Amino acid sequence: MPLYVYESIDRQGQTVKGDINAPSFEGALERLRERGLVVVDLYETSPTERQKGITLFGTKKVTLTDLAIFSRQLSAMISSGIPVTRAIATLAKQTANTTLADALENISRNVEGGMTLTDAFSQYPNIFNKLYISMISAGEVGGQLEATLLRLSNQLHKEKKLQDEIKSATSYPKAIGIFALCVFVGMLVFLVPTFEQYAGEDAPLISRFIFGLSASLRNHWFIWLLSVALIITAIVMFFKSKAGHALWENVKLKLPIFGPIISKSVIARFARTLATLVDGGIPIVQALQTAGPTSGSDLISAAVSEAIVRIEEGSNISTPLEDSRLFPPMVTHMIAIGEESGTLPAMLDKIAEFFEEDVETASKQLSSMLEPIILITIGVLVGGMLIALYLPMFSAVINSGLQ
Repeated sequence: MPLYVYESIDRQGQTVKGDINAPSFEGALERLRERGLVVVDLYETSPTERQKGITLFGTKKVTLTDLAIFSRQLSAMISSGIPVTRAIATLAKQTANTTLADALENISRNVEGGMTLTDAFSQYPNIFNKLYISMISAGEVGGQLEATLLRLSNQLHKEKKLQDEIKSATSYPKAIGIFALCVFVGMLVFLVPTFEQYAGEDAPLISRFIFGLSASLRNHWFIWLLSVALIITAIVMFFKSKAGHALWENVKLKLPIFGPIISKSVIARFARTLATLVDGGIPIVQALQTAGPTSGSDLISAAVSEAIVRIEEGSNISTPLEDSRLFPPMVTHMIAIGEESGTLPAMLDKIAEFFEEDVETASKQLSSMLEPIILITIGVLVGGMLIALYLPMFSAVINSGLQ
């Protein structure tokens, strides 16, 4: 739906600026008039302007930490009796992230102009996701906005912690892999030519292969760079395509070593999000509709969508989730107990805590397990190359001794 920027005058004669989603120019004009605003200027934003906050240059990405801090501060200000619009406008001036500050200024103006808080936040889907909007809506309707914002802040902090655990598990292998590649290329470019001049035409096959690879890399480096760039681009484009994305979603949970960590983090995120939504007063079907897509797995999202259909037909929550075979028995059993006892949010929180701790433990074990494997791999590469370089010299010494 197009986004229109407007400048108008309200009933008190104050200038009100903001933006609004509408199917057409006339529709936007009509909605603004319904709010009692006299429109002075109205125009549709360009796609580039609409994507503000996620461009690569000139804007700053809004992180989970930014949102968590904002949510906690807004909750504290509202509980102190400060009006919502004034609290948001004040936080916009205090926020260091310029992208978030600009969005908050517009949200404050939109709410002052008559827009609901939910609609105002919905204008920025690139900053506030479905979970955030659903919780704002529940807090606004139920009159518990400050408590809802506090739950959101806690959820975002835990989500950030989970992301950090995943990054810590993968950062070490990435760093060592890049280091090993740099060492290997450096040896090919600078070390191999020194040994090549001592090698004769009867050098062993592996030595001639190393010499040829080195010469190719030194003399045709631009072709190597172009080839690597094309291969990386092709891989990225494939995994961004529908077929590639589907393949990755089907494979990533079954990967050796990394698969269990990804699977546990997905379940933890799903359980934590669902607990936050249900505890915030969101109906279970609507909560599942939000928690499924935000879990980070299309397989989980599809399983939850199928579960929603069966729940609307009268089924409980645990049975269709168990039938999907994507959730461990412990998860579905605890959900069943939560349903029967009326403590579903508490049970979901326990599930999330259990799997978050599991991810943390697995991340630490992963680093200690991968370290010797990576060191052995680097040793084999470097040692194999050194042996290939010294073989011609050994052969020459042996031949001269025999003569």
